[in-house]
Amino acid sequence: MKDLYESQRAMRAMRKAAMQRGVIAILDVGTSKIACLVLRFDGVDEFRESDGVGSMAGQSSFRVIGAATTRSRGVRFGEIDTMQETERAIRTAVQAAQKMANVRVDHVIACLAGGAPRSYGLAGQVDLENSAVTEQDVARVMGACDVPDIGEGRQVLHAQPVNFALDHRSGMNDPRGQIGNRLSCDMHLLTVDGNVIGNLLYCIKRCDLELAGLASSAYVSGISSLVEDEQELGAACIDMGGGATGMSIFIKKHMIYADTVAMGGDQVTSDISKGLQVPLAVAERIKTFYGGVVATGVDDREMIEIGGETGDWELDRRTVSRAELIGVMRPRVEEILEEVRMRLDGAGFEYLPSQQIVLTGGASQIPGLDGLAPKILGQQVRIGRPLRVQGLPQAATGAGFASAVGLCLFAAHPQDEWWDFEVPADRYPSRSLKRAVKWFKDNW
Repeated sequence: MKDLYESQRAMRAMRKAAMQRGVIAILDVGTSKIACLVLRFDGVDEFRESDGVGSMAGQSSFRVIGAATTRSRGVRFGEIDTMQETERAIRTAVQAAQKMANVRVDHVIACLAGGAPRSYGLAGQVDLENSAVTEQDVARVMGACDVPDIGEGRQVLHAQPVNFALDHRSGMNDPRGQIGNRLSCDMHLLTVDGNVIGNLLYCIKRCDLELAGLASSAYVSGISSLVEDEQELGAACIDMGGGATGMSIFIKKHMIYADTVAMGGDQVTSDISKGLQVPLAVAERIKTFYGGVVATGVDDREMIEIGGETGDWELDRRTVSRAELIGVMRPRVEEILEEVRMRLDGAGFEYLPSQQIVLTGGASQIPGLDGLAPKILGQQVRIGRPLRVQGLPQAATGAGFASAVGLCLFAAHPQDEWWDFEVPADRYPSRSLKRAVKWFKDNW
């Protein structure tokens, strides 16, 4: 815990230095694509003053000046599988984005989808020495949180205060400067497999880049795809990627739960490939152009030419009806959504005052998903696109770029985390574990 605490703080310092220099790169290492955006910052300091602990408002402080994507290689289920191939793909994307931006970039902020994330809810409280809450008091109360035994080989990726209470007043965003006797804090801790982080760090180092920040892609997709009211009242963001489907739950503008299902659009493609006996590249093309999950009477008559270059005339001239294609795709999409529903139920999602669900990510663009998803996930479902960001090319405004855009917002306005405060060094205990959900049942 201690070494990670130091490395996270070092990353934060590096991010500040990069922003002072004015440019930083965003790297979304996904299973189907690797996206790189180069951001230029102007006026770094004026927007932090008004923010409370963890506000995410405003985004006018940066613009995108370079963007590139390349097909991802060597990544499976959101985790690096083959180092050399991933390194080559990252280099390709970063060089293309640098060329467009006409500027060299040394620092990147990356996000990862895999790593089997686990959420914990922690609570701590301290008596105040002086009547007004100081920065040190905030650090002390975070240090007083009971840190669970997160398990061997796992590392903390996010440690965010999500609620403060001063005496009997709960639901505070930032207690600094307020007067009271007893300060309590609820924190959300997200841990991931340390080896997955280690591989990503090593890969980025081999590309001659410095890592200035790391975030869970489920978290950053939520930042970019949920509108402010949804983040405030309670909503879940389901980021359906190629190899993994990430989910995050927000309330009071804070993430309180995140998880990943190791299934995504690639599994749908592989089902088509097996079901129709075509190569993966052809299956991907058929899925993109003709795919769907809701069949109507017309689909029986709409024939799709599969094509092929096997040299076998009969095989290369095959056609299938769109209804057959939907029959192959639908069960897998249903399976992914049912797994998501199960995880949300386990997190206590039904206790939120609002149960809005927003689907985003490349695989959320399958036609008919907006009709199928409410049947499995509940009534309030919409397909979300990421926020508009200055300078973002039109090609990068779709749902597939939710985590990349969210990472831009995260880079510009990071929520305060444990690492931003001088938490006393002797306070990294391992005691009890509370469910992530208990305190918001009590407080809202």
